[in-house]
Amino acid sequence: MSAPLQEQLASNVYYDRTFDRDAAKILPGEYYFTAKDMMIVTVLGSCVSACLRDRVSGVGGMNHFMLPDGGDSDSPVSASMRYGTYAMEVLINELLKAGARRENLEAKVFGGGNVLRGFVAINVGERNAQFVRDYLRAEGIRIIAEDLNDIHPRKVYFFPRTGKVLVKKLKQLNNNTLVNREQDYAHRLQTGAVTGSVDLF
Repeated sequence: MSAPLQEQLASNVYYDRTFDRDAAKILPGEYYFTAKDMMIVTVLGSCVSACLRDRVSGVGGMNHFMLPDGGDSDSPVSASMRYGTYAMEVLINELLKAGARRENLEAKVFGGGNVLRGFVAINVGERNAQFVRDYLRAEGIRIIAEDLNDIHPRKVYFFPRTGKVLVKKLKQLNNNTLVNREQDYAHRLQTGAVTGSVDLF
């Protein structure tokens, strides 16, 4: 029996010389939030990231998640949706605990590229992109920028204090690290349970 999946804070926090500031790199299933003048970085293929911030206080964070393929289509809330909802709720709740106010939250969303071969029956990237849009709309959090779908992976640099985001499309990958990482993550999602309580709306 595999260990249950849970969201976790970024395990890789470092000093970035190029941007002259502390940074947190997040991997699939991770998130990070801060009130400091930091940068949060991730590389996305078919996964999506929501960059959320309080536009008044500058408290902000980013998650990195994928809806697992499949799920019970007869259920009003599939396991797939439950996981995406959980990933979003964790980040929103942590931001609120750190002093953000719900009415001041704004979002920028990225990812959902069609980069995983073998997921042809249903485009995981498109499902991820549609989920994050629908979720934020239902929560009343305005999306002020997005770069979703397409066929290219993206490297995303988020500066929560200012809300600035830099996105670099990766036209060519020199190795299979990203694809392997996402395929492994997708497999863990399909075989692991979702942990934590979720407030469903």
